[in-house]
Order: sequence, then structure tokens, then C-alpha cells
Amino acid sequence: MSSVSLQNRGNSVFLCIHIFIFFLYQSSLISSRVFAQTKPSFACDMAGNSGLGSFGFCDRSLGVKKRVKDLVKRLTLQEKIGFLGDIGGSVSRLGIPEYKWWSEGLHGVAPGWHGGTRFSELVPGATSFPQVILTAASFNVTLFEAIGKAVSTEARAMYNVGLAGLTFWSPNVNIFRDPRWGRGQETPGEDPLLTSKYASAYVRGLQQRDAGNKDRLKVAACCKHYTAYDVDHWKGVDRFEFNAVVTKQDLDDTFQPPFKSCVLDGNVASVMCSYNQVNGKPTCANPDLLKGVIRGKWKLNGYIVSDCDSVEVFYKHQHYTKTPEEAAAKALLAGLDLNCGAYLGKYTEGAVKAGLVNESAIDRAISNNFATLMRLGFFDGDPSKQHYGKLGPKDVCTPKNQELAREAARQGIVLLKNSRGSLPLSPTAIKSLAVIGPNANATLTMIGNYEGTPCKYTTPLQGLTASVPTAYAPGCAEAEVACSAAQLGDAKKIAASSDATILVMGADQSIETEGHDRVDLTLPGQQQLLVTEIASTSKGPVILVIMSGGGMDVQFAKDIDKITSILWVGYPGEAGGAAIADVIFGYYNPSGRLPMSWYPQSYTKNIPMTNMNMRPDPFTGYPGRTYRFYTGPTIYTFGHGLSYTAFNHHLIQATKLVSIPLANNHACHSSNCKSIDVVDEQSCRNLNFNIHLRVRNTGKMSGGQTVFLFLSPPKVHNSPQKHLMGFEKVFLSPQTEGLVRFNVDVCKDLSVVDEHGRWSPCARYMENILSNHLICGGDLSEDEENPKEENNLSANPSS
Repeated sequence: MSSVSLQNRGNSVFLCIHIFIFFLYQSSLISSRVFAQTKPSFACDMAGNSGLGSFGFCDRSLGVKKRVKDLVKRLTLQEKIGFLGDIGGSVSRLGIPEYKWWSEGLHGVAPGWHGGTRFSELVPGATSFPQVILTAASFNVTLFEAIGKAVSTEARAMYNVGLAGLTFWSPNVNIFRDPRWGRGQETPGEDPLLTSKYASAYVRGLQQRDAGNKDRLKVAACCKHYTAYDVDHWKGVDRFEFNAVVTKQDLDDTFQPPFKSCVLDGNVASVMCSYNQVNGKPTCANPDLLKGVIRGKWKLNGYIVSDCDSVEVFYKHQHYTKTPEEAAAKALLAGLDLNCGAYLGKYTEGAVKAGLVNESAIDRAISNNFATLMRLGFFDGDPSKQHYGKLGPKDVCTPKNQELAREAARQGIVLLKNSRGSLPLSPTAIKSLAVIGPNANATLTMIGNYEGTPCKYTTPLQGLTASVPTAYAPGCAEAEVACSAAQLGDAKKIAASSDATILVMGADQSIETEGHDRVDLTLPGQQQLLVTEIASTSKGPVILVIMSGGGMDVQFAKDIDKITSILWVGYPGEAGGAAIADVIFGYYNPSGRLPMSWYPQSYTKNIPMTNMNMRPDPFTGYPGRTYRFYTGPTIYTFGHGLSYTAFNHHLIQATKLVSIPLANNHACHSSNCKSIDVVDEQSCRNLNFNIHLRVRNTGKMSGGQTVFLFLSPPKVHNSPQKHLMGFEKVFLSPQTEGLVRFNVDVCKDLSVVDEHGRWSPCARYMENILSNHLICGGDLSEDEENPKEENNLSANPSS
């Protein structure tokens, strides 16, 4: 039975009930926490053992390579093998304690499953930022890095009191290729450029020390899951057995760029290989992908780690090897350095004795692991005497970080629909507000997966109640998102008597998460029935709020006039309820844009999730994937998002023609080349030009605007319909303007990947690209009921 309660800030009954519930919740958390403060794990504790000073690996004056070499030569084979697993072995005779590699920091400090991070009464929680998919919707690179910096500060503070490690297996930079993927929420979305920029910025935030020394790390980030991983469990297909069949073209222009950016632009300290196979080979046993690309082409300065138990998986589940010893050998020979799990620890010695792998391969692996720990200061003695040594519990859950979590949620929230005069609501004009839905009073749902314990929660109900009196009804039995039974009575009653109604619907981790992909894109259970019934009986406007990681088929809501506004709020983190209220009441002007497309339910009937092809196939009717290639219908597409104000854009500088210098004997002088395979880096070195746009806020409200630069390339090499070349976020007061600058690298940005995976600038089409195929501006919507963004992109381009 649903309950109805009139609530405002002065309602003592409401406060008492929620205080009691919060007390019970906190009590349940505390019962499982660690209470005693412990020391951080570190080696070379010369204050406790002065004899360690004679070891070269403890000598901070030596370079990392020399220190690592000194350490490795002192270890026995058995001791070396102990450092191949995520719970690193201790060697007491050398003053090296056990180290637990697995900590998580996807959107806040969170426990790893093997005890790398935990909470206690000393540090009961950490700032829980929005789930990544919502942060990505801000399209704000500065924000991405700021969150990473805040997370790494809290991580270091927890490490100093023995509650965290220094190696954090985040971020997830896989492409959100299919809307059904349960882990899409962890990613920055469907676009390779956005994902790449998020990846490198977040990694910099986590890793960079204040002094800016790239050889030293604040914490070590890890980009995962390499590569072409985006099927967890769908209609009986499991990630442990899945073979991703991927063309070389799709691999190089869609799946690989974020990992490449992690390594080359972010200088990430680790890459994690995935469970799945790619074209018949397990990624963690593929020397071409690990040794060849990550270590060889990209020059990773760090370690390669397996997803947890991946080595066991490709032996037991994929039957890729005949014995576990062979599995251990193949992983090491492919370039794996660290096994999350125990398989290398159990079977590597047997592999050596069987002649399947040499000890030198083990030396190489643990050298990469030790070098990372050296860069973190693990072998520098007492952390309290090092940089960041003064950080502690006072630096976790700071007001500044909690406000950043709220700001990140505000910047990411996307206004999908807004009939004229609907939002924002006036907090003075609204005397009663109905708040309905299974996510209306959500707590844990707001922080998504790979979550820690937040500093505190502000639910949507609490956030809205802070501004106006509210009446609440969950609308679904037990307030469950699955909504097996809609409870309409109380919900319709309060909607019929309130000045406006907020419906907070969507998903949670029972619908989409790791190990669980969706099979439908509709609102779960009877949520759609609840929405339509409330819309038909409400007295005032109805605002639909969707809390989810993936998109939903909400075409029905777009078509109902009484539903005047639709907001997507992702999983908005610990301050999500406050951020939602800020947007609804106009304290904050929404500026988020969708980082992934939303599709109709028919998508699930026509497109197998296991088809990895990005490009459409006109012979079979396969429509392709993501806004870059997809030719079918959408509900909302990548980049869609509305504002309470209006902007116009005016192109003030561009170039008409770019010339690429070619050798006199180049084939393109005498033939009609489709593209140029640029192998001479010198030819590309100075091939850049600028595009400048003036952006003006023509409305009456301050707001943020994302300016996109797209390329719609000529139809060569099955190129994308269009793809994102750049984006910039600007914030403008009413009737003010700003200048947005894009620097275009011809060989990089105006290139397409050919069928063989080669990046090639479009040759004789170059002038055509510059004249007809660059798309600038911020308005990607077609909603005529909203303020329009004007684009004037033909003004006096300069050569």
C-alpha cells in the first residue's frame, strides 16, 4: 500500500521518520565497517629497520629503473611469482609488506573486492560524484579533471590512515555501443572523441601531482576494459565466452581511440585487458594487442592487468588452452604483468618447470609492477614524511568536494523536452507539488554501480521539499523500480490536487548493471502506465524525470501534451536530489547534452546486441551503430539538450583550403586518390588551422552552452555520416558573448580510417570538406517549442 505524506521544511513528523530511517541505515553500514585505524602499507621503513638503507631499491636518489633492477635481482622465483597477483606477496627479509592492488575510483573512492579500500568510523564515507555517463553529459573537460583530482585527494587521505591503496582501477573507457549494455552507465558514452577526452582528463586528475612531475604519481589510474568489450549478459550470451568479431576499421576508429588517448594523452599508469575474445583470441592472451599495441606502439609507462580471473576464464570458460599452466604462460608471453586473481600465483611456477615460459618474462612483468609502485612512493618509506603525507580524514567529504558533486550533477542533467512556459517552475508560485515515482525518494540508486559509501544523500524528494511543500507517493509497490504493480490511487489523488507534478521514474541496478544487460528499452514494468494515468488526472503540468544509465523509449511521453517537460538525470550521485531541484526551480540553467542516443523499442527486435559492426550494411538492412553510422529512427540523438535561454553562433574565422605537401613521385599527382596514407610525420607537423566562433547568449538567463564541431566526411572508406571533431563548454550571462576556438589538425581531425585500419586524410576531397562538411554550433535539437539557437556559419572565412 502506498503512503501519502504532506511535507515541508517545518514538518516534524517527516523529519523524525527520515532521521530514524537514516539512523537504521547508518547502523547497518557501521556494523560492517572497520573501526580501528591502521597504518598504510609501505616498504623501506628504515625508521623501523635501519638495515633496509643498504638496499638499492630503497635509495630514493637512484632512478626508478635502477631501483627496480636492484629489487628484482634479490628475489627468488617463488617470491617473484608472489608479485604477479593483485594481493602482492610480502617479503619480510626485504621489508616489503603485502600490497592490495585493487581499489576503485570510478566516480568516487570505492572498495575493491579484495580489500584494497574500505571504510571505517575514521572515514565512514567518501564523496560520491555522479555516475560517469551523467558527468560526461556536461561536455566539460575541466570538470572531468577536477573530479579526478578530488577523488585522488580523498584516496591519498584514506591511504595515509591505512584505508586505501594507491592503484585505482578506473576509469571505464569502453564505447557505449549498444543501449542495452548494463555497464554503459560507467562510460562516457558512445562517441570516441568524448570518451577519449574524458579518459585523458580524468586520468590526469587522478595521477598528476601538484608539482607536475610525470614520473611521480599521486595515485595510479587504470583504463579498462581493453578492448571491444560491451556485452555482459544478454539472452544467454555471457562476457566470459563472448567472441567480439570486429573489423580492423571499427577497432581502430571506434574501440581503440579512448585507450590510445589514455596512454598517449593521459600518461595512464595501467591498462586492464577484458574477459572477451576479439576475433578468436582472449584479449589477455593476445600479444598483438598487449605487447604490440599498448606496450609497443603506444609505449605504456606502467603495467597491464587482467580483469579479475580473466586468465582462469580463458582456460576454463573459453577453453583457449589445454592446461592452466599454458594459460599462465600465454598471458605472460602476451605482455600481461598483473593478474587480478590467483591463477598466475598458482600455475606460473609449473609453467616455468614445463618450459612454457622463462623466468625473464616474470622479471619483465614484476618490473613493470614495481616501477609503478616506485612512482607512487610505496618504496620511499613512511608516507607521512612524503608529499601528500599530511592528508587525512579531514580531507575526505569536504564541503568543497560535496559542492563539486552537486555542480557536476547540475552540469550533466539534460533537458530533453520543455514546452513553452513549463520549466523552470516558480518556487513562489507553486504552493503544492506532487512527487511521485519509484525513484522519487531514491538513495542508493542515485550513485549507480562501482559505488562507495557517500558522505550523505539528498534524495529528489528532499531536494524538492527544500523549496516547496510536497506530497509524496511511490506509485509502485514497495517503491520498486521493477514496478510489477502500479499503485495509482494515492498517486492520482495528490496529482489531481497539486499545482504541478514531478514523476521520478527510470531504472536502477536491478535493471542495468555489470553482468546484466537489458532486453527492453521501455520503462520497467508498469511505469509507463503510471506516467500516463498521472498525466491524465494531474491538475498542473507534469515533469517527467528519468533516472537511468541507458536511454529509454519515452516517445509516448514526448507525444503527451500534459507532460510538458522531460529531464534525464543519469545516476546523479549523492547530491542528485539537490541538483534536480536546482534545475526544476531554475536556480540552475540546464546545459547537459546526451552522450548517447536513445532508441525506440523496435531497436531491440531488429539488432542483435552481439553484432559488433559499427557500419550499416545495406544488403542485410543492418542499420549500424551510434549517431556516427546508425540509419534508423531515434527518440533522441547524441548531443541533444535544451536550455532555458537562447544562443546564437557566428563563424568569424576559418580556412577555405589546406594543401598537403607530397613527394614529386607520389601517386596522387597522377591519379584520383580517395585518400592519402601519410607516413611522413614531417608533412603533418604544421598542417593546422583555426576555427573561431562567436557565441552570444541572447536570452534572459545565464547559462552554459556546448559548442560542437562535427565533420561530415565525403563518402569514402565507409566513413561516418558525421563525427565529433571537437567541443567546448562556455558559460555566458544574458546578452553577453564569448569566443570559442578550435584548432584543427588536418592529418588527425580530417582523416578517416580505411578498411585496413589506416588513418588517411581525404585527398582531393579536402577542399570539399572545408567548404561543405564542417558543422559548427550548439543546436542539435528539433523541438520548436524551445528557445532556438541561431547559427550563422558563412561569415567571411579567412584563408
